[in-house]
Amino acid sequence: MTHSLHHRIKRALRHVRSSAGHARRTFPPDDLKAFAEAITAGEQTHRGEVRLIVEKALPLDAAWACMSSRQRALALFADHGVWDTEENCGVLIYVNLAEHQVEIVADRGIDRKIDQATWQQVCRTLTEGYARGEFRSSTLDAIGQVNQLLRQHFPSDGPRPNELPDHPVML
Repeated sequence: MTHSLHHRIKRALRHVRSSAGHARRTFPPDDLKAFAEAITAGEQTHRGEVRLIVEKALPLDAAWACMSSRQRALALFADHGVWDTEENCGVLIYVNLAEHQVEIVADRGIDRKIDQATWQQVCRTLTEGYARGEFRSSTLDAIGQVNQLLRQHFPSDGPRPNELPDHPVML
């Protein structure tokens, strides 16, 4: 699909104008701590690994190339090793603030058991909450939904190592 020059310029400017300060106000340190605690607590009840990555904006070259949020989420899924868990049960929750979009990428072990429509419902929890300005509660709700799905399909079978960091990544 080709994108007009006007579209590329408009999109690139939206991403360039996105500020780290806006991202920090949207997700302050106390919220990030609460998200990490929710991920840690959930991972005690299932065998999955959950990562939350919040990106203020795409890198300029990606915005100019019209990279989709889904493509970016897949790239970050690989870059942050979410795919590299013992049971192939990593889940990435990706938030792109400039695009007002969220994506969930699940590793192949999970993808076999949880369909795309279920993940889209979790994404709606985020986007609808964010539209109301409820960033903290919506994110905690979504993390809770992901943990519940993983608990249902990959229940804990005893202590195991934490394979991925639980603290959110802010880009």
